[in-house]
Formats: sequence, structure tokens, C-alpha cells
Amino acid sequence: MSNQTKHILIIRLSAMGDVAMTVPVIRRVNLLKNPPKITVLTRSFFKPFFDEFPNVTVFTPDLKGKHKGIIGLFKLYKELAALRIDLVADLHNVIRLKILVALFRVNGVTCMQLDKGRKEKKQLIEATNPNDLFQLKSMHERYVTVFNKLGYELPPSSNYTQPDKKIPSYIKTTIEGTKRIGIAPFTTYKSKTLPISILKKLIKQLSNITNSSILLFGGGEEEKSLLDDVAKEYTNVHSIVKKGSFKEELDLISNLDVMISMDSGNGHIAAMYNIPVITIWGLTHPFLGFTPYNQPMKNQILPDLEKYPLIPTSVYGNKYPETYLDCFNTISLEKIIAQTKHYL
Repeated sequence: MSNQTKHILIIRLSAMGDVAMTVPVIRRVNLLKNPPKITVLTRSFFKPFFDEFPNVTVFTPDLKGKHKGIIGLFKLYKELAALRIDLVADLHNVIRLKILVALFRVNGVTCMQLDKGRKEKKQLIEATNPNDLFQLKSMHERYVTVFNKLGYELPPSSNYTQPDKKIPSYIKTTIEGTKRIGIAPFTTYKSKTLPISILKKLIKQLSNITNSSILLFGGGEEEKSLLDDVAKEYTNVHSIVKKGSFKEELDLISNLDVMISMDSGNGHIAAMYNIPVITIWGLTHPFLGFTPYNQPMKNQILPDLEKYPLIPTSVYGNKYPETYLDCFNTISLEKIIAQTKHYL
């Protein structure tokens, strides 16, 4: 790659965790001798993820309005082309945006797209014996490969030391000086969501840890109501749902000692800040490549795969036999507690 500073367009919309996973990779890009200028095409809600990067700008498409449909994508291309894009890293690779990428290509811009590893993932989903499962490339590695194909040999990951982030004022005096444990029990699908009965048992045991504060993360009115009710039963358990802005929530996560999360965005956000993440897996599996960044296998808590040999039942948790929801009853709370205490 020439010494001239390039301008890269990174495309990554979709779910929160997928976007959060770009951050450790952009940090590696910025370790280069001559890091490029970067524009990230993503939702405006995710802009706080990129605040740490002076060379990164967020561009938000209006895919339900002026950028909707084929004509809208042409308009989006013109707006982005006006920014003088040199290279495109498509970390999303979905049908509706292929037109956008094609427009850059036909106008002489080098574009590389994410290989999602669909064939290998299909093999894991179709496996009926836990012994036939094998580790796939992580999503972070797949993102790095896209930059490699664009001509950038990214330096190895380095230890990220984040600047001090203030604990939001609404919770600061309550948790200051305590061991801070985050729990994010919800996801889009039941197959990856911790049942409330098991969540209550977990919280009851964690609440007995001396000088601890347990912070419950979620979103939406139903989750808020559930977590508010659980928190009322303890003096050291606090629901964070709708208590502050998304930026404040990120600041709070960055001040945790450990995060207990499902296979969801909150785990990826915590890992993005170098917070230890203990992931509770339901009907998906860490071998599919969605383990939070830089987290060891001992932090991956799985159900009994001998009893539930069809796990993983799908890549994202959207397909599963109804009877398999019982797999959460085989999750070891003792392992979760022991691993949590390890980080305290």
C-alpha cells in the first residue's frame, strides 16, 4: 500500500454486536504507520462506538427514506463518492447493498467483501454429534481478512488501554468503590435468552459476593419491567434499563469488572473495552465465530451438548426445536459464579 493516505469506506449496518466487533479491528488499522481516513456506513445510534477515533467519520444511510430501493442506492452512492472514497471494505455483504458496492467497482474503486463462511457454518448446523463440531474463523478474523485483501497487513492485536470514562452520575455514588458485575440476559430470540427463573437464581447467588454491585442491562419496556422487579429485591442489584443515554451506558459498561452476557451485543461491547466477558450460550455455539473479542474458552458457558446434540441449531438462534429451550436448565451456575469471582 502506498504511503499516500487513503480513504476507506467501511460498510457494517445490521445488529449492534456486529458493529461493535469492528472496533478492535479499526484499532489495529490505526496501528499502521500511515493509517487511512475511514468513513463507517452504519446506523447513527452506533456513532458512540467510534468516538475514540479522530480519523473515523460515521455516515448514516436513510434506507427507509431517500436511500430506499435501487434509485435510493444510486443517490447514496453519489453522496459517498463525493467524499472521494479510495477503497471499500464491505463487512456486511448483503444483497441490498451489493448494488452500492457494484457502483463503486464499475467506477474504478477497489472493493472487498466479507466472506461469511456460509458453507462451514452450514456444516456445524447440520452436525448431530458434539464431537463433529470444529472452530470456525472468528468474525474479527474475517473482518481482518477483508483489510488484508485491500492491501493492509494489520499489526497484531495490542493490549487496549482505554482512557478513564466517567461513571454516569445517576449510578456513580451507588456503585463507586464496589466490584461491578454486569448482567445482560436478553437477546432477540428465546433460544439465546436466559429464562427469568434461572436469571433470578444467578442474581441471588451473585448478590452474596461481598462489596459487589450487580448491574442489569436490557432494552424495551418489557425488559425494563422485568429487571426493575428483580432489582427491587436486593440492595446491591440495579436495573440500568432506560436510566441514561446509550453513550452513558457504554461508559458504564467500560467501568465494569466483568460482564455476564448471552450471545448478544452487550458481550461484544464489553469485550470492545477489554472487560472480561462470560458468555452463556443457548442454542448457538462459540465455534460459529461470534465469541466476544479476545475472550478465552473457559469464559464460554455451554449447555449439556450430550443431551442436546443438535446445538448449534442455527447461526443466529432464529431456528430451533421448541423442546431445546430446556437446555438452559443444564447450564452450570456454579461455573458462572466461579469464573465471575476469578475476575473480582
